[in-house]
Amino acid sequence: MQHTVDEVLTAGGAGRFQRRLLGIFGLVWTADAMQVIAVGFSAASIAATFDLTIPQALQTGTLFFLGMFLGAAGFGRLADRIGRRKVLLITVACDAVFGILSVFAPSFSILLALRFLTGIAVGGTLPVDYAMMAEFLPPKNRGRWLVGLEGFWAIGTLIIALTAWIASLMGVAEAWRWMFAIAALPALIGIWLRLWIPESPMYLLKSGREAEARDVLAKVLRVNDAPPMTTEARLVIPPVATFTPELRRMSVAVAALWFLVSVAYYGVFVWVPGQLASEGFGFVKGYGFLVIMALAQIPGYALAAYGVERWGRKPTLIGFLLASAAGCVLFTVAGSGTLVAASLLLMSFALLGTWGALYAFTPELYPTSLRATGMGGAGAMARLGGLAAPSVVGLVVAYSFTAAIGLFAGLLLLAAIAAATIRTETRGTSLA
Repeated sequence: MQHTVDEVLTAGGAGRFQRRLLGIFGLVWTADAMQVIAVGFSAASIAATFDLTIPQALQTGTLFFLGMFLGAAGFGRLADRIGRRKVLLITVACDAVFGILSVFAPSFSILLALRFLTGIAVGGTLPVDYAMMAEFLPPKNRGRWLVGLEGFWAIGTLIIALTAWIASLMGVAEAWRWMFAIAALPALIGIWLRLWIPESPMYLLKSGREAEARDVLAKVLRVNDAPPMTTEARLVIPPVATFTPELRRMSVAVAALWFLVSVAYYGVFVWVPGQLASEGFGFVKGYGFLVIMALAQIPGYALAAYGVERWGRKPTLIGFLLASAAGCVLFTVAGSGTLVAASLLLMSFALLGTWGALYAFTPELYPTSLRATGMGGAGAMARLGGLAAPSVVGLVVAYSFTAAIGLFAGLLLLAAIAAATIRTETRGTSLA
């Protein structure tokens, strides 16, 4: 008798084991979100501390995203070679250590170096987290759970927004140190929690370690109170995949998607916080509205979680991309503070729903032997988008903030076209 890993996971269902996994991954995902979102929220405070302009202070974001680019590309490939678990432990430890050291940076040059190193760790964590989480989920529930993991990003965004708001109300000096400290704490806790996570059974099977894969799956079944595998059952080893021409074409579309969405997302969340904190848009001003924007992300994730299972990954992704573009277009034509507020909330809602659908879709497009590599490549393209947001987009912002938002609308429409070229729908499919 032969079974695939997905068949065993389907028999075990999504239960207590997956909930524990979601909590552990979600904790560090929250920390990573805070590290990324802090780029925009901390710029004004860093500028005040080191007597810089806001664009100069945003160099911390440029170096951070450069580090994320290198980390995503390098650690994703490494995880397919040496295993998911080893890479997870390395990256989350570096995330915590360099994140905490950033709090005590005595000079701007040292802060730049530490943000670069933190970025490498965060960039390596994100794609491997998703590849590994996907490989512990049965096909029926995978999309909803992966969007659920992405939902922790909204929690991290909300925490940073609240921290910035409270620091502003209290007149805290060097508020950026508080933001970086709070962002590093969940990763520090996550080091110990991740020791509980076993290696991916799909990776073990691909590496010819069937006995170890059986032990991990036995643990999953036991924790979920499911019937054990029969001793006669043999796990089927998935074939080693290569980048076929079709897979390469799909990867080009995926790379374009991640890059375009990232430029728009980071463009909004790097530049809007500073704009709201300083000039604002009529009554739409201050960190309080940024907290409301963060809260608007939560229903976006909820709808994405429903959509990827009800309508499919691809239709949900395209729908959210079009809604994100509509929010940007509304901003460019808004003639009142009410419409500006509505457009910003729609952008926040739809952009984070887009990420939820994108993170559910992408790991399912790649076979096991290339999944972390594929996610790492997608993550690397996202970091290129992040690099463009503080610098290249800054040139457009200097000309006109409204023009920059209009540019994001165009990029999101291009992303919707890129998504439409992907021929595969992965809802309910086996990862093996």
